[in-house]
Amino acid sequence: MLALDVGRRRIGLAGCDPLGLTVTPLPALRRGRFAADLALLVPLAQQRRIGALVVGLPLDAAQQPTEQAEHCRRYGERLARQLQLPLAFVNEHTSSWAAAERHGLHGDRSGALDSAAAALLLEQWLLEGPEPAPVAAATPDLGRGAGAQAS
Repeated sequence: MLALDVGRRRIGLAGCDPLGLTVTPLPALRRGRFAADLALLVPLAQQRRIGALVVGLPLDAAQQPTEQAEHCRRYGERLARQLQLPLAFVNEHTSSWAAAERHGLHGDRSGALDSAAAALLLEQWLLEGPEPAPVAAATPDLGRGAGAQAS
């Protein structure tokens, strides 16, 4: 499994062992164009033998999608298609705050906070699911029309 905390500047990354017992924050990825991100994520996925992706969706306090949630959903779907991996989404409403509290990372700009948040997302997914699914089946209805295309 590979968890991603997708931000505008960085992507926090975390992985776990094949049994899902140990979650490990990985070095964050500085965002670039999608092709540049993909060039870094493909070898990582191959090296770690990733079987599925978990992407955080920043829903608001009422569990409604935010603009950033739409961005994260599109990015996750596009990445899952390119890597040919199933995908699961989890609510990351307070993951960055919780990671900063747990690890003393308030104000961090190095990417450590982003990857700590990704680790929390992966821990949440291991406890609660949902099961990763092919991209077409994993897409939650976030207000987009049935004919809309992901970017």
